[in-house]
Amino acid sequence: MPPNKSPFPSLLQAALLVVALYVLEMLIGAGLYDARNALGLSLEQLSALEALLGNGIVISVALHLQGSGYRDLVHPDRKSLWPTLVMVVPPVVLLMPLIVLLDMTMMSALETLLPLSESERQTFGAMSTQTLPMALIVCVIAPVVEEMLFRGVLLRGFLARYPRGQAIGYSALFFGVAHLNLYQFCLAFLLGLLLGLIYERGRSLLPCMALHAALNTAVFVLSGASDVAAGTADASAAVAPAIPSIAWVGALIAAGIGLVALQKTLRLWPSRL
Repeated sequence: MPPNKSPFPSLLQAALLVVALYVLEMLIGAGLYDARNALGLSLEQLSALEALLGNGIVISVALHLQGSGYRDLVHPDRKSLWPTLVMVVPPVVLLMPLIVLLDMTMMSALETLLPLSESERQTFGAMSTQTLPMALIVCVIAPVVEEMLFRGVLLRGFLARYPRGQAIGYSALFFGVAHLNLYQFCLAFLLGLLLGLIYERGRSLLPCMALHAALNTAVFVLSGASDVAAGTADASAAVAPAIPSIAWVGALIAAGIGLVALQKTLRLWPSRL
C-alpha cells in the first residue's frame, strides 16, 4: 500500500464491503438454487456455500486492498501462537456462560416488548434447525468468516485509521447491523465491543473465533433443546424458562476467573487508554 494512501477501509468503504457481501451471497444463492437438485444440495448446504463463497470473495478483495494476505490475517505472530492458544483462548471461553445467560435474558425482554413476527419466528427457527449442515454453518463457518471480516479486516483497518475506542465501536456497530434484526443486533453489538477489545489487545483472531464459536454452539444446542421442550408442552404455556440462581453464580465465577486471567495476559484495561 502506498505510504500516502489512507488505511483501508474507511467507514464508507466498510459499509460497501458489507453490502457487497450480501449482494454476492444473494447472487450465488440464485445461481446455485436451480442447480441444487442436480448437485444434491439441501437448503442448508446451499446456505453454507453462499457464506463460504461470498465471504471468501469479499475478504480476499479487502485483503488485497489492505496490501495483506490470509497468512497474516488470523494470527500474524507465529512465535506467540502456542501462548495464545494456552493462555488466552481458555480464559476467553470462560466468558461464554455469562454471555449466553445475558443473551437469553435480553432476548426474553425484547420479545416481551416487541413480539416476534411470524416471518421472524420462521427465520430464527430455521437457524436453530438441528441438522449437521446447519450446525456447521452456525458453529463453525459463521464464527470463522465473521471474525475474519469484522475483526480481521474491518477492525484492523479502523485501528490504523481511527482512535482505539472509535475503531472498536465502529466495528461492533457494523457487526450488529450486519445481523439485520433488532433482536440479534443488541447482543452482536455488545459482543462486538468485547471481541474488538480482545483483538485490539492481542492482535489475534484465534481467541475471537473461539469465543464466537463457543457462544454460537451453546445457543444452537440450547435452541434445539428448547424446541424439543416446547413440542412436548402446552403451547399456551410456552414462556422463557427461569434461569436458576446457581447458573448465574457459576457463570459469574467463570467470567470472573476469565477476566482476571485476560487482564494478566492481555491487559484488557491498560493504565493509559
